[in-house]
Amino acid sequence: MNTSELIVSVSGIRGIVGESLPPDAAVRFAAALGTYLKGGKVLVSRDSRPSGDMLRHAIFAGLMATGCAVEDIGIQPTPTVGIAVRTLNAAGAIQITASHNPSPWNGLKLFGRDGAVLPAAAGLEIKKLFEAGPISFAPWDRVGSAGVPPNVEEDHAERVLKQVSVATVAAGQFRVFVDGNGGAGGPLAVDLLASLGCEVVQLNCEQNGVFAHEAEPIPAHLTDIAPWVSQHGCHVGCVLDPDADRLALIDETGACVSEEATVALAIKYRLRQDRGAVVVNMSTSRMNEDLAKLAGCEFYRSAVGEANVVEKMRAVKAVIGGEGNGGVIDPRVGWVRDPYVGMALILSLMAEEGKPLSQLVAELPTYSMLKTKFTVARERLGEAFGKLEKKWPTAAKDTLDGLRLDGPDWWLHVRASNTEPIVRVIAEAPTADAARQLCDEAGAIVSG
Repeated sequence: MNTSELIVSVSGIRGIVGESLPPDAAVRFAAALGTYLKGGKVLVSRDSRPSGDMLRHAIFAGLMATGCAVEDIGIQPTPTVGIAVRTLNAAGAIQITASHNPSPWNGLKLFGRDGAVLPAAAGLEIKKLFEAGPISFAPWDRVGSAGVPPNVEEDHAERVLKQVSVATVAAGQFRVFVDGNGGAGGPLAVDLLASLGCEVVQLNCEQNGVFAHEAEPIPAHLTDIAPWVSQHGCHVGCVLDPDADRLALIDETGACVSEEATVALAIKYRLRQDRGAVVVNMSTSRMNEDLAKLAGCEFYRSAVGEANVVEKMRAVKAVIGGEGNGGVIDPRVGWVRDPYVGMALILSLMAEEGKPLSQLVAELPTYSMLKTKFTVARERLGEAFGKLEKKWPTAAKDTLDGLRLDGPDWWLHVRASNTEPIVRVIAEAPTADAARQLCDEAGAIVSG
């Protein structure tokens, strides 16, 4: 099987359907997971991309062929899958999703028994099985079964509602705009917000896989959506990505909020509830570190990747964590990036402080971040890292994940992406010009 164009990593596989991601790749990857798990109950879910239904059948074949009992939970947000694994006592799960990639893409994301995305070590074992075997196929009389379990969404909503005061949020009488962008997360968002006593204005909340705008919910992709918030008199706008593990915010004026602010606002409120450790990844804003220190709490960074953040959170018993792409992780709810608990925490902050979202964002520590990317062969990174260290010799160096350099009021992170054939160069500094200069100078070195 030719996997030269298929992205295969410890996080799963991802590719273009009909080109780099053929159905036989999905069958084999599912069989690799089934071999690793040695059978047992495995949940299968998908986001709303039309190709997901085709891949679902391929995944059923791969899992059942290795003796797994497959339970189809249908179109679900990714964090709901993690919760369902624990609720249904499954050995693992596969979520069919390409996250923020465009419609032609799809992929497989793997979960373990604990309801978290599989850690790197387990992912590496499955990657090796996928690429070289051996796959443990079951004999004819031990082939797995297929079924449909009870509804799993209600448990997710209940877990979120338990973490905040519903009465306090309801007293805020919030009018909330929700854009599901045709993905998996719209219906649960609408139901959850209604349970919080909010009036909901919904757009593109059908799970039809039709993306009304580009899939990644960043400000540059939301310029057509943002005015809806102020036009409909909403207090906040919430935008989801296709598999609903990211939350982008739009304030009451119709201004898009940096995706970095989602985690920061959630952390600010969570530390009001309980003091404890905070974990974010190495490419996430320094304002989270400032908020943790202000609250007298420990702060840690992990390698980029949800599984890495979760592993560090567990190690330090963190009360909250996340990634700067709009992904909030609250261990009271689950070990997956969860926009729903993010909504609940941020609405609680707005209600308790009696301040509009724009003011809460303005009161966060002020930094400017720039995220750039370059098409560069991974083999060239070692040489580039050496040159970057010489460029900024007084900066603190961290090689946990690529290369991170920390100056007195700035940082720079250069790493190869796990999900795309690119190198990311991210910088944060007190001003936009300073961040741009860091990215430009680092990018010139990386790209040669």
